[in-house]
Amino acid sequence: MNELTPDLALSSCGFIEPKEVEALAKADIHAVEDLLNWFPRRYEDRRCFDAFPVHVAGDAVCLRGMVVDSARKRFGGRRQFYEIVVEGSGDSLLSNSRITCRWFNMPYLHRMVAVGHEVVIYGKPKEQGSRMLIDHPEFEVVQNEGGSSIHLERIVPIYRNISGIPARRLRELLHEALSGLDVEWGEPGPVFSDCSRGEMLRDVHFPGEVEKAQSARRKFALEEFFLLQLRVLWRRQRFRSQPGRIQGRKTKLLRAFHESLPFDLTDAQKRSVNEIAADLRSERPMNRLLQGDVGSGKTFVAMCAMMLVVESGSQAALMAPTQILAEQHYLTFRKWLSSLEVRVALVTGSRKESDHFGFEGAPQIVIGTHALLYDNVDFKDLGLVVIDEQHKFGVSQRSRLIQQGTIPDVLVMTATPIPRTLTLTMYGDLDVSVLDELPAGRGKIITGMREKPKVSDVTKFLREQLSSGRQGYIIYPLVEESDALRASSAKGEIDKWAKRLRDYEVGLLHGKMKPEEKEEVMARFRDNDIQVLVATTVVEVGVDVPNANVMVIYNAERFGLAQLHQLRGRIGRGSYQSYCILVTDGKNEEGKRKLQVLENTTDGFKIAEEDLNLRGPGEVLGTAQSGMSDLRFVDFLADGSLVREARQLAEEVLERDPELEESPRLKKEVEAITEEC
Repeated sequence: MNELTPDLALSSCGFIEPKEVEALAKADIHAVEDLLNWFPRRYEDRRCFDAFPVHVAGDAVCLRGMVVDSARKRFGGRRQFYEIVVEGSGDSLLSNSRITCRWFNMPYLHRMVAVGHEVVIYGKPKEQGSRMLIDHPEFEVVQNEGGSSIHLERIVPIYRNISGIPARRLRELLHEALSGLDVEWGEPGPVFSDCSRGEMLRDVHFPGEVEKAQSARRKFALEEFFLLQLRVLWRRQRFRSQPGRIQGRKTKLLRAFHESLPFDLTDAQKRSVNEIAADLRSERPMNRLLQGDVGSGKTFVAMCAMMLVVESGSQAALMAPTQILAEQHYLTFRKWLSSLEVRVALVTGSRKESDHFGFEGAPQIVIGTHALLYDNVDFKDLGLVVIDEQHKFGVSQRSRLIQQGTIPDVLVMTATPIPRTLTLTMYGDLDVSVLDELPAGRGKIITGMREKPKVSDVTKFLREQLSSGRQGYIIYPLVEESDALRASSAKGEIDKWAKRLRDYEVGLLHGKMKPEEKEEVMARFRDNDIQVLVATTVVEVGVDVPNANVMVIYNAERFGLAQLHQLRGRIGRGSYQSYCILVTDGKNEEGKRKLQVLENTTDGFKIAEEDLNLRGPGEVLGTAQSGMSDLRFVDFLADGSLVREARQLAEEVLERDPELEESPRLKKEVEAITEEC
């Protein structure tokens, strides 16, 4: 076979069938290099398989055995499943052990694996009665092959599925492509300066030892993070090169605002205000992230920034992801700014208020939801854009609001604490201010996990708190009952709670309600006309009722750690001791470990670190963040030293070659991603 080049089209490779070329194209694999960059997601050491399990240990196992029985069956009406029984072999005490494998709604599997086939299976076993069972295991039929094989008796790469190409065949295509590739291929660069890319590709796809695979994967992860950091720093460099406006030199309004508060700002708030003021007074535009735990007082820092801008003669806009949060901000701003005669407007999809105070002139502060982007808000001179819970917005949405001003200063806020390595990756183009202390006078929150508590006990505890004049939340994961999920719903439980707490007013709040209905319920809850709010996660952000000191969260194991921490942040906002009760059925050990983290700490940054350890960066980040969804080595984001090394490499490249004139390929990649953002 002729030597392959990375840019060679797969259709020109003689070892790939035309129908396989089509299947690969659907996975966006068109050239040899694309194919080689389809990295294994894990490896199986097929030199030594696991013993057939006798008891469940919770870990996935890789087994080799013979299919001795199979059947197609029905389960629950039209739901079908295909089942095989795999028997191990050997002379050990565990020989002739059996395990059942089951796949639902995949009737075609009987044509792929049947009695008499030798198979390799991978999955998590569970016990069902007297038998061991794996639902939807990965599997591969072992074929009799003479000589050495790339599928057995070695460390075998396991790839993400590509529709139309069996796992064995995909492995063969990768092996063939690597065999025809020059081992010295790959131009030297910041990452692969001390080794060849071709050599690393061989180690990552078909390693002789697991350690070699991990070393190669780390090298490719470093390359990926280097490119990510280069894009982030390039964007930062471009933003900083724009001529900004000088604002915030006058402080009379800021001092008046500060003096009007019945409390002092925390040291962390003062530090953040000083950092923001320095940015506003700089000739370059501000691009700052304000990161703070739940209840740390980000809103007051944002108000201080807005006072500086308003006194400079410009307007400020605050965009929030939900109507409830926008309205909460509006009420807060009205409360604290009315005496200063600052004109505040509210713009949401269903409501506009711009003349509440009756002062002459255009609003100086505009607060709203996505409606700020689409309702043709007539900004006269937008000098500051504040984006709250910014991870709820897409990059294009943020850009659209910013573009309504002439290079305005930008402050983005998040109440979701993020570990430093992820902050460096996600917000590496921003300067960062951190609120790492809570205002004085906040009540302590006691958190407790309870497995299947008696409803009468929960009711009794709620009544005790309500009788003291307090209020509470009861949170459910669903709006209405679902056949697909075994979880309680707000609408399904509201009447029951109304009866149990018949001496008190019980309200319902969920995301499917009309905006005016939600607004009315929240107003009544704030005014204590409603004492107990049965709700979904619609109260996760933006609800500030200092009198509420109890939260009961049902099916708590179904929520993420960060989300539970946000929910818990709705209580403890006043001076009263508060209680968060996490109700679970106790069947999910991983879920219980998660809830125990919340029992042990209320520190959002510690919780974020634990969340990273429990779920990994992929789950923590999700896929909404620009540039995050396509990462191939997302799990390495937990490796702080690797992220910092990537950052340092990117900084060195741009310091040496700010315009990337010496690296046209890098410049092309960086400019492409910058245009997308």
